[in-house]
Amino acid sequence: MTTSPTRTVDGVELPAAGTWKIDPGHAEVGFVGRHFMLTKVRGRFTGVDATVEIGERPEDSKVTAVIDMTSVDSGDRTRDDHLRSADFFDTEKHPKATFVSTAVTWDGKRGTLAGDLTIKDVTRPVTLEVDYLGYARDPWGNDRTVFSAHGKINREDWGLTWNMVLDSGGILVSKEIELSLDLEAIKEA
Repeated sequence: MTTSPTRTVDGVELPAAGTWKIDPGHAEVGFVGRHFMLTKVRGRFTGVDATVEIGERPEDSKVTAVIDMTSVDSGDRTRDDHLRSADFFDTEKHPKATFVSTAVTWDGKRGTLAGDLTIKDVTRPVTLEVDYLGYARDPWGNDRTVFSAHGKINREDWGLTWNMVLDSGGILVSKEIELSLDLEAIKEA
């Protein structure tokens, strides 16, 4: 017996309840900070291991994720090495970050995902706005569901406080960091 990879909830097509594993090859966990408080600097983590447990009721869903902090990639090796250093992520002592959801609200194809983000052994709450983008079956017969999410954090809440004061009175690296996630998940049997 084959079960459908989608279902209708309150007139909206959503992924079927069950376990969906994030495909790391089609996952983007990105961030944007400001340099000189002007230029956007974009980066991402390429090492992501996450599972989405879709509940019978969408608000009963859960997300757990482990992020390989050594996989940071901003397109500049010197900057990436600095991000891995004790000034920022200190990946020698703290190679992984984790996210564990604590609450989900859902309306149609949009929701809010609250959870605990742990970086460098510091755990703080984070809220992400989530959009369900749809479903596709890949050429190999895997059922895939696609989500995007975004939010903002203050990096200093996790002890990521390195900075330099500029002659103009500003700071070199913004405290506010924008998070942007694009994730494909494959339904597990």
